[in-house]
Amino acid sequence: MPVAANPSQNAFGQPLGAPLPGWQGSQFPPHQPLQGWDCLLEPLDPARHGPDLWRAFSQDSGAMWTYLTSGPFTDEAALQQWLQQCASKADPQFYAIVDQQQGQALGLASYLRIDPQAGSIEVGWLHFSPRLRQSRLATAAMALLMAQAFALGYRRYEWKCNACNEPSMQAARRLGFSYEGTFRQARVDKGHNRDTAWFSVIDSEWPALQASFDRWLAVDNFDHLGQQRQRLSVLTAKALAPQSA
Repeated sequence: MPVAANPSQNAFGQPLGAPLPGWQGSQFPPHQPLQGWDCLLEPLDPARHGPDLWRAFSQDSGAMWTYLTSGPFTDEAALQQWLQQCASKADPQFYAIVDQQQGQALGLASYLRIDPQAGSIEVGWLHFSPRLRQSRLATAAMALLMAQAFALGYRRYEWKCNACNEPSMQAARRLGFSYEGTFRQARVDKGHNRDTAWFSVIDSEWPALQASFDRWLAVDNFDHLGQQRQRLSVLTAKALAPQSA
């Protein structure tokens, strides 16, 4: 009778993935507030967050909607109707990104494609107003969501975007996501072909990346004008670099 030569082969000598003894899946994320670094992520409440989001999104020229499947919205009522649809779902699970110092909602983010059995979860539906874009607050929101996902036992944290959306791809790399490839003709969005770029962070990478976020978000990483002293992209690249023997 065939006998496995090692734990990564079956009895027929065929290769298998690494064994996961005791794996029972991850926890579905509780929809509760997350906070840190002056950022508050609150479960989306259209009545409370909607007026702030309308004002924040109205500061954009319209370009923020190009690669999003939602919007642009012609008036606040239309935005409110869409927010109501978003808030009614368990997956995607929407959060308002709130500036804790100002008490204002400036954007949206969500978990989606939540698969506890596989230990896989995605971050997406990112709607960043001009005030939120490229800010410390936006990075804090991404760090909070990633930290919770890995604390809940997820093995894989995904980021996907339109392959034409170079700023989104740059943001993924800056945050420590690794590019995995592009799915050609994956969707049709707003009457145009969409090739989808895939990125991920896996659980073994998280401790080093978490240290990078902690270092970058620290108060002493910013001067009196709010300018960063160290770049996050440099910190995360070092965190993911192969260690020499």
